[in-house]
Amino acid sequence: MRVLVWSGLVLILDQLTKQIIRVNLDLYESIRVIGDNILITHIENPGIAFGINIQGGSLLFMIASLLATALIFLYLWRWRNASLLIRVSLALILGGAFGNLTDRFIFGKVVDFIQIGAGGWYWPVFNVADSAVTIGMILFLYLSFFRQNRDAPELA
Repeated sequence: MRVLVWSGLVLILDQLTKQIIRVNLDLYESIRVIGDNILITHIENPGIAFGINIQGGSLLFMIASLLATALIFLYLWRWRNASLLIRVSLALILGGAFGNLTDRFIFGKVVDFIQIGAGGWYWPVFNVADSAVTIGMILFLYLSFFRQNRDAPELA
């Protein structure tokens, strides 16, 4: 499955950028890229998405992420003959999920560093893995709902 190269590239880029942040920026330190609208800010997220933290949530989220990653891989295998874009969308999701899962296993938390906002409002800080999952999901949903994918098996 050559499409797994996309997952590998996402994982490598994600882990490389996170390591650069860990080594070069103190926790909560920011570097302005474009004024106050785009910043590189070192944040560590021990909780689940968007910094939400619940009692026992880290272990629960790690288990759920592991199961979701396995499920995405199974879908990718099952859809190995589907259109290239469907497979790439799943590979992006898989690479991003595996990137954040790697952080949770090794460090117990995920490094986030991309901060975007305007007028004093900021989107929650995110990373390369989050971006890949988001792009993959948008592409997957678009292809699933707005294009006929007769070459892809049913979701069930």
